[in-house]
Order: sequence, then C-alpha cells, then structure tokens
Amino acid sequence: MQELHDAPLAPLTTFRLGGPAARLVTATTDAEVIDTVREADAAGTPLLVIGGGSNLVIGDKGFDGTALRIATTGFELRDGTLELAAGEVWTDAVARTVEAGLAGIECLAGIPGSAGATPIQNVGAYGQEVSSVITEVIAYDRRAHETVTLTNEECAFSYRHSRFKADPERYVVLRVRFRLQDADGLSAPVRYAEAARALGVEPGERVPLAAARETVLKLRAGKGMVLDPDDHDTWSAGSFFTNPILEDARFDAFRARVRERLGDGVEPPAYPAGEGHTKTSAAWLIDKAGFTKGYGTGPARISTKHTLALTNRGGATTEDLLALAREVVAGVREAFGITLVNEPVTVGVSL
Repeated sequence: MQELHDAPLAPLTTFRLGGPAARLVTATTDAEVIDTVREADAAGTPLLVIGGGSNLVIGDKGFDGTALRIATTGFELRDGTLELAAGEVWTDAVARTVEAGLAGIECLAGIPGSAGATPIQNVGAYGQEVSSVITEVIAYDRRAHETVTLTNEECAFSYRHSRFKADPERYVVLRVRFRLQDADGLSAPVRYAEAARALGVEPGERVPLAAARETVLKLRAGKGMVLDPDDHDTWSAGSFFTNPILEDARFDAFRARVRERLGDGVEPPAYPAGEGHTKTSAAWLIDKAGFTKGYGTGPARISTKHTLALTNRGGATTEDLLALAREVVAGVREAFGITLVNEPVTVGVSL
C-alpha cells in the first residue's frame, strides 16, 4: 500500500483537472481498501474513492482528506460467471470476455474507468447496461462496518443510477459478479440502431462478438470517447450530461417549445422510458440550443467530435470547465425549458 501527502489528483482523472489531496493511499488488495476506509471513518476524515477517474470533476483546491485509489486486480471467469476486482480496467475486462466467447458486455467496449465503478453508474452504451448482467456486488458497508453482498435487485438499478449512487457515503465496491452468455461466439442481440447500421444488420440480430466490439470501438473513437493522450477530445468524462427523462405532460410541453423555436416540422428525439415517461437526447438539446461541436474560446470547450463531451484542451482549470458547463445548462434551459443534469461526480465544486 502506497501513501503520499499533498499528492496531485489531476493525473488520476481523465479530465486531468483538480488540485491535490492532503493524503493519497493506493490500495492493491481488498483488505487494504477496507483498512483505509475504516481508518478514515474512525478519525472522521473525509474520504474520496477513486477508480479510473473517468467520472470525476475535482475542484481546483483539491481534496482536504484521504483519497483512496483502488488498484486491486482480479479476473475470474468460470462457467459463464465473471468476477472482477473493483480496480480492474473495464475495457480490458470486456476484451477478455470477448476473447473467451461470452456475450453480454461486448457493446460496453472502450468505456474508460474501472470495474468497480460500473454498478455505481449503471454504465451503459449502445444498447447494453451492466444492470442486465450483474448478479451480485460485493462491497464494504461503512454504516454496518462489514463486507456485504448485494443482489442485482438490492442494487436498485435504473438509468445511470443505483443504490450506490443514491447513498454515496455508504458503500465501497470491492468486487462485481456478472452472468454472461455463451451464444456460440455471437453477440447479444444488437439493440442500438446506430450499431446495427454500422454492422449492416437489423436490430435484434446477433453478430460475431469481435465484430460487435470492434464496431463499438470505432463508433466511440469517432466521437472522442476512447482514451487517447494525444487527442484533447478525449480529455473529458465522456458524456457530461445525462439524457433527460420527462413525464408525458412535460414532454408534450417540450415538443411544443421545439416547434415554436425550430419550426413546425421539427420533432425532438424520443425514446420509451417506462410508462408515462419519454427520454430525449441531451446531445440534441445542446446542439439545437446553439452549442455546436468545438464551441468555446478558452481552454475548456465542447468536443470537436461530440456535443455531449466537455473537454480540457490543455491548461484548463476546473473552474474553466464549470463555467462552460453552466453556460450550456443555462442555454438549454432558456431554449427548451429543460435543466440538464451532470453525469460526472463533482468533488468540492458544483454546477
């Protein structure tokens, strides 16, 4: 276990932003993770848990407490059941399941971050979500002072949300278990229209696992969503805002506002989101409110590849990023009456 003081946190985040931590502990075993958490809790010290740093916005003043970087390793695959240590690199784990011929997470290729973060955010992309394949999450319960195993149902998954995100001070994820499918080398049914088009199949069809993974990686790379240290479009947290889910009455009012602003023939994106609810596209809202790709003049700008990603062009501060985010939120609210919600976790700052 490594311990540093006044340690830079920016290099541990994909934004490459944020001030230092008073103390940084890097834990490589579950026992080290639990010991560090218990020590901080017993002393009343603020605790920040860091995995891959791909969903963090840390304030310029840093973190006055203990930052715990989880660097545990462990990949165990047996009879279609996969157990990952929280510190495992997610995109590497996806590649290994594809190589093993198992379906269920192949369309989540290229997502940065660690395995332990996936249930917290209920990570999803291109028609797949981890909630559909997670069977259990092993976590340290800071309230009960013990290690617990939570079933899929107990995780209370919903769109980009979970029990862990709803109560962020309670659980520290240690391991995640998944149930994958052996479909004779084929993927799960392709659900996402864009992926189906790129693969040349109809939605609902299966394709070779490697083809699904490679196609998703190409689609993500084209949007600046695959990490590349030389590409500032990837100095981001991926999608900065969640897609709004609106009750029917609110969606009808939103549609009317779209027609008023953009013309009678314009219809906003609409996707079923449960009874009485419709999901629309945050990227579409941002673009139609006037914030196009590459928007901005300072060191923090909208990605040149995707309007949903806010990026550090090099030399930005967290305040630069937040100023841009607030401008986008205000502009979308003024244009369409919808308030966007940030997807990354903010530390020491807020929109």
